[in-house]
Amino acid sequence: MRTPAASPRLPRRLAGALAAVLALAVAATGCGSGTTAGSPSGPGDATPGTAQAPDRVEPLAAPRPALPVTVDSADGERTAVASADRIVPLTGSLNEIVFTLGLGGKVVARDITATFEQAEALPVVTRAHDVSAESVLSLKPTVVLADTTTGPAEAVQQIRDAGIPLVVIEPAKELADVDKRIDAVAKALGVKESGEQLKKRTQDRIAAVQKDIPRPKDGRKPRVTFLYLRGSASVYLLGGRESGASSLLEAAGAIDAGKDSGLEKDFTPITSEALVTSAPDAILVMRKGLDSVNGVDGLLKVPGVAETPAGADRRIVSVDDGVLLNYGPRTDQVLRTLVDQLYAKDK
Repeated sequence: MRTPAASPRLPRRLAGALAAVLALAVAATGCGSGTTAGSPSGPGDATPGTAQAPDRVEPLAAPRPALPVTVDSADGERTAVASADRIVPLTGSLNEIVFTLGLGGKVVARDITATFEQAEALPVVTRAHDVSAESVLSLKPTVVLADTTTGPAEAVQQIRDAGIPLVVIEPAKELADVDKRIDAVAKALGVKESGEQLKKRTQDRIAAVQKDIPRPKDGRKPRVTFLYLRGSASVYLLGGRESGASSLLEAAGAIDAGKDSGLEKDFTPITSEALVTSAPDAILVMRKGLDSVNGVDGLLKVPGVAETPAGADRRIVSVDDGVLLNYGPRTDQVLRTLVDQLYAKDK
């Protein structure tokens, strides 16, 4: 069973986990909703009513790759890269890193989750969460970047069998992975100096956001529950220890309420009991997920949400789907968005 097509922006590393619990989620919730909504509004909503900033990356100056290089691939292979003239990154986050390193002009395709403005005109080489080897090979790439969740395995092998250098990068799961991912991509493309520059810029910006995190007036860290929502497919899931959101929430000075309440898995179907146990002061959602349940008013109709402190206060934090769990060069922007909404009442 696949993750519903209604969730194209979901990072691929979560797709398998969500597919596994989809049947349970439908059975547990039994309630659907519309697929469109305006921006949430209301006196208690944490989501700002102002227009969102353009979905763009901020590239460094275009570097000149120092190639050839031979690098270790995360799947155990040693890969020689002789040219970065035609790059195909097979995840949205890898596209983002390549563009931000200043090599966007050499990218010839994108994954469906690469939704930022500079990549929009590129051909898509994935179907749902699967890579089309034929589409990739038709573009005559000189190097392909994937991560360990890229699939199906047959498509990855088909690209390799065609003689195309394919480098597999470890997926990002937490804030500490930001530097590692940038490093791995920069080395594979022969732009190590740009990688160092981008790492420093990214870490400086993250540190600047963290320096400005307000101290809650009551001195208590806010508890935040991460929910994955796709109302059109009746998918309502609660994030636990492995959801990928814990590191981000902790960097924002918050407590991951799902993890703290003992949810060890990545996602489980939402139940009233689980939500009440997690007792969140705020709820974190992807923006399109919130839209899919018709905004904050629709979210409050999901069983258990209205009974939480977050539901009672309408304290909902939403972040763009395409960047929330990327842990890439725009992590500072994600953190800033989270902090601004989470601590709005403390400013």
